Amino acid sequence: MASSDLIAFFLGLGLPGMFGIAFAEKFVPIIPSYVMLMLLGMTVTDAAMLLPALLATATGSLAASLGWYGVGRWLGERRVRAAVARFGKYVFLRPRTYERLAAAYRENRFRVTLIGQTVPVARIYLALLAGVLKLRPAAFVPAAAIGILLWNTPFLTLGHLLRESAYDPVEVGFWVSVALVATELGVVAGIRLLFRIRKRRPPVAAADLGPGNVPRMPAAIGSRRDLAPCLPGS
Repeated sequence: MASSDLIAFFLGLGLPGMFGIAFAEKFVPIIPSYVMLMLLGMTVTDAAMLLPALLATATGSLAASLGWYGVGRWLGERRVRAAVARFGKYVFLRPRTYERLAAAYRENRFRVTLIGQTVPVARIYLALLAGVLKLRPAAFVPAAAIGILLWNTPFLTLGHLLRESAYDPVEVGFWVSVALVATELGVVAGIRLLFRIRKRRPPVAAADLGPGNVPRMPAAIGSRRDLAPCLPGS
C-alpha cells in the first residue's frame, strides 16, 4: 500500500484516523510535521471540528512521545547511545545531535520539553532522552502536552483557512515554522540575558536599606545637601 493510500485510509477513519497519523508521524517522520498538520487541517470542512481535530492530533503525538519515553527508560543510557551511534543516521538522529539534546535537557528539563515539542527533529526524540534521564512523568506529560498544542494549533488552523485558497500549504507551513522557531529562540535568548543582567547586579548593602528593607533613594544631584559645603558660612 502506497503512503498516499495509507493516509487516505486513516482520514477515512475520521478523528481516530487523525490520531493514528499523528501517532505514526512521531515514529516514522516521512514528511515534515507542519506539512502533515496543514494537510489534516485542509480536510476539516467545518470550523466547529477544528477543536476535536486538534485534540485528536495532540493526543496522538503525546501518546507517541510517551512511547519514546518508555523506550528510553527501558533501554537505558548505554544502549540508547549505542543504538544512536549505529542507526541514528537513518532516522535523522546523529550522535552529535543526540549529545546536544542531552546537554540541553540537563539544564532545564521542563522548559526544554515544552520548547522542544516545537522544534523539528527535537520534537520527535526529546521524549527518548526524557526516558533515559528518568524524568518524572508528572513533569514530562504536562510540558510535552503544552508544547504539542503550541505546535499543532497554528498549522491545523492555517490548513483549514487555506483549504480553498491558491496558497501552497507546504510553502506557507515552512515559513510559519521558521517564524515560530525564531520567536522561541528570541524569547529564550531574552530570558537568559535578563538572568545574566540580574546576576551581575551588586547586592544592596544593609546600610543602603531604609525602613521595610526598601533601598534608599540617592540624594538628587544639585540638592541643598550636596551644595552645603559650597554655601557661605559652611
